[in-house]
Amino acid sequence: MVTIAVACFFFVAAELNAASASPSETSAPTESLSIGGAVVEVEIEPGEHSLSHKQVLDWVRRSACAVTEYYAGFPVRKVDVKIVPIDEGKGVLFGRTVLVDQTLVIRVGLSRFATESSLRDDWVMTHEMVHLALPSVPDEHHWIEEGIATYVEPIARAQVGDLSPETVWRELVDGLPKGLPASGDRGLDNTHTWGRTYWGGALFCLMADIEIHQRTNNRYGLQDALRGIVRAGGNMEHDWPLARALKAGDEATGVPVLMELYDRMKATPITPDLAAMWHELGVRPSGDSVTFDQSAPEAAIVRSIMAKRSDPGAACVQVGAHPGSTADSMSVLEIEDAF
Repeated sequence: MVTIAVACFFFVAAELNAASASPSETSAPTESLSIGGAVVEVEIEPGEHSLSHKQVLDWVRRSACAVTEYYAGFPVRKVDVKIVPIDEGKGVLFGRTVLVDQTLVIRVGLSRFATESSLRDDWVMTHEMVHLALPSVPDEHHWIEEGIATYVEPIARAQVGDLSPETVWRELVDGLPKGLPASGDRGLDNTHTWGRTYWGGALFCLMADIEIHQRTNNRYGLQDALRGIVRAGGNMEHDWPLARALKAGDEATGVPVLMELYDRMKATPITPDLAAMWHELGVRPSGDSVTFDQSAPEAAIVRSIMAKRSDPGAACVQVGAHPGSTADSMSVLEIEDAF
């Protein structure tokens, strides 16, 4: 599997040039981060930087801590993270995750004009690390790889305090309509547009999350299913049929939601009523944000999805809250009170 998250199509050429750097070039010094039971080897490639070494490492650490929190441990034992300086653009420009000779490598393009604020707001590094937590599946299922990364990334960041719940749900309200089927759609396995791949996959994830909560009386959610896939040995180091991964997730929750929903959506355009969904969940769009209606029939599902469930460990203690965040270091009850 190769995954790419591009902040702006203008930088695709820069990404390809960086990814094809000569192997004979001298490697930059690396620094090892120990997070979630894994070793994250960070290499900042030579070039101009406006940020300090520590600021870049803290950014990588925050992303790894978010993924560790969501999955109750980092999903692989080791990954190499290579930061590629780019002389154009602003902030984080692209991400690419590959398995090369049994070594997992994440390459992220970082503008030399990037600021600490742009690293605080970045989603790309976390998105790429989430990809590590799913086995590689055949190309027709690329939507599940990108859909999970699109859906999980903001929730994981909120669970460690880097995003507010309001930001997470506003992004879903704005983004999910892009994943709805258009005329001529033939289901997720057969429709490979950008919208259906990223946001159609994310829509599948939200629908699965809601249904798992409903059928288990809020005891389990998609987070438990995805943790179950990793526990079963499903990460990017391995190639699996999609059905094997989905069944491992269903076994973790005790309900066959993932397989049933996949059977419904793989070859058939399903268009859920998003307005009705937000009403049931108590997610009320308000300007550029949302409010949460605790009297809504399914409001408890939103609280459960956002709740911090584990401690990512001592290596993550220094990770500070994003300004305005309500989720940093909160227990389940404290997060419920924040809504």
